[in-house]
Amino acid sequence: MRPPSVHRSAALVAAGALALAGCSSGDDEGYGEVPARPSTTPSSGGSPSTSPSASSPAPRSTTVPELAVEEVADGLDNGWDIGFLPDGSALVTERSGRISRVSSLRKGADVTRVSADLDDLYVNSEGGLMGMVVHPDFATSRQFTTCQTHARGGAPDDIRLVTWKLAANGRSAERVRTLLDGLPLSTGRHSGCRPELDATGALVVGTGDTANGRIPQDLTSLGGKTLRLNLETGKPMPDNPFADAKNANQRYVTSYGHRNVQGVALQPGTGRIFTAEHGPSFNDEVNVIEPGANYGWDPAQGGSVGGYDESVPMTDTDRYPKAVRAIWQSGKTTQAVCAAEFLEGEQWGAFDGALVITALKGAKLLVLTLDEDGSVADVAIPKATNGPYGRLRAARLGPDGALYVTTSNGDDDKLLRISPRT
Repeated sequence: MRPPSVHRSAALVAAGALALAGCSSGDDEGYGEVPARPSTTPSSGGSPSTSPSASSPAPRSTTVPELAVEEVADGLDNGWDIGFLPDGSALVTERSGRISRVSSLRKGADVTRVSADLDDLYVNSEGGLMGMVVHPDFATSRQFTTCQTHARGGAPDDIRLVTWKLAANGRSAERVRTLLDGLPLSTGRHSGCRPELDATGALVVGTGDTANGRIPQDLTSLGGKTLRLNLETGKPMPDNPFADAKNANQRYVTSYGHRNVQGVALQPGTGRIFTAEHGPSFNDEVNVIEPGANYGWDPAQGGSVGGYDESVPMTDTDRYPKAVRAIWQSGKTTQAVCAAEFLEGEQWGAFDGALVITALKGAKLLVLTLDEDGSVADVAIPKATNGPYGRLRAARLGPDGALYVTTSNGDDDKLLRISPRT
């Protein structure tokens, strides 16, 4: 069953409240739109399921928490993702080509650079060292996997998933394997690329269309898709919707018709995968992923036009009547949405179970409260994270139940700890 349409009243009010000057079509991340700081302005087994949980959740608190923000560490350069380690430290990937280790998850943590061979990294535009997942067996394997743009002879080649092993002293990392390569890359624009583990332990990866009009609807391309693969072998999961396809790339595809997926989140208790996706100058989207489904982005208009026509709808239901509609869109302007993460724990009050989306151009957190069917009931913009830290990129729920977020301003970026104020 496809998720129903969002409650229109809440979605339209939210879109109006989020209105900002639109970014140019050639600049998804909205550089130059950062407001002055500070600002004073709330299943087991098989493919990921889009069906609601069979069990009824416990009643949720109606108390909306006031948030406290703590600067854990600084000196980062466009922190792109966060991975928590068993010893209480964390790794942060930085788009310019650094892996940093943060000694703890509280204020005053030390930041040290992890030595790693990244000489073949292609850093340009939106590309570089991007998403990361720490392997579930890290305590014994010490492995983590990154998503990164790759150069050959100094020129852009592809985007690939690379598995690393962190040294026992945490000071260096060595490559273990290239888990998957061949994701398309052009100038770095629309590179994606966020990995997340689903409820079965498979790796789900959201990818960008590299601003190539034919790619989102091309099932033989790994761009403009969500992919699903084995974290250890890099092979497509045998229960993927196109697992029996003749084309090897198509076997990885879970969903298609995407523009630039930069957020992927697993909903606790349901197995549903939610994604956050950049729109052009309108309609950033949050989607629930349905295996095998088309999400309707087609700037080539069925191959009838050349180039990259960004005036088409993000979800073109005229051309693709069965295209899955977004559960939330930003409306006539964009926020340059990025990471997605679920909050979990009684301490979050009314935000327990809510989906958090970071915004780059919008420089804020968006907190989406969901109904049981996966539709959006409300959108909140917490005051504490509305502007004062600039562009917000990564969002990961830490082992202590706090939300950890990176800034992405390109100058002395921070790792932030966000929690309900007590």
